Amino acid sequence: MDISPLIISLEASLIATVIVFVSGVFTAWAVTIDKKSKVFFDTVFSLPMVLPPTVIGFLLLILFGKNSFVGEFLSRFGINMVFSLNGAVAAAFTVSFPIMYTTARGAFEQVDSIYIDAAKTIGMSRLSIFTRIRLPIAWPGMIAGIVLTFARAMGEFGATIMIAGNLPGRTQTMSVAVYTAMQSGNRELASRWVAVILCISFLSIISVRLWNEYLGRKKK
Repeated sequence: MDISPLIISLEASLIATVIVFVSGVFTAWAVTIDKKSKVFFDTVFSLPMVLPPTVIGFLLLILFGKNSFVGEFLSRFGINMVFSLNGAVAAAFTVSFPIMYTTARGAFEQVDSIYIDAAKTIGMSRLSIFTRIRLPIAWPGMIAGIVLTFARAMGEFGATIMIAGNLPGRTQTMSVAVYTAMQSGNRELASRWVAVILCISFLSIISVRLWNEYLGRKKK
């Protein structure tokens, strides 16, 4: 059993999770402090949750294709998004971003405004309030978002196969490996990859549940 799909999935998911965490946290913070445009940006950033993965993959192809402005610009620096690991990372990032964004926004909204108001009265800047008050207080609530973001990135299929393709040893993730095995009639291989994905998903969900229970007991 070639384990390259596992390695590729882990690599793409870890990279995507790091990018999603940084961008999701800062985006959620920006939306939290700018309540006037909250509804609009909430809708935009949550859109990948309801869009079919194949539609997301199609949009990514339009955005990063070689004939697009972005794709042509990136190619000047030797960065190719289509049929590459970069494409798998982009797909994983896009489909998992709403999870981190929603979780981070909820965590920020749970921060007591008393702390924020007190910081403003002593002249702290928005960035200082974010790094020294909002983020440290909201951090425990974001752990679950990080785990679920990683799990969602690991299980991505539709958008990945659209932009990254199905190149064994290069872009073939575990989800794509299941599809390929079934297409070739190799149910045993497909079952093995399904078992691996199920184990990772189970461990991810149960770790989130245990973490939430720990936080609940800590508050009491």
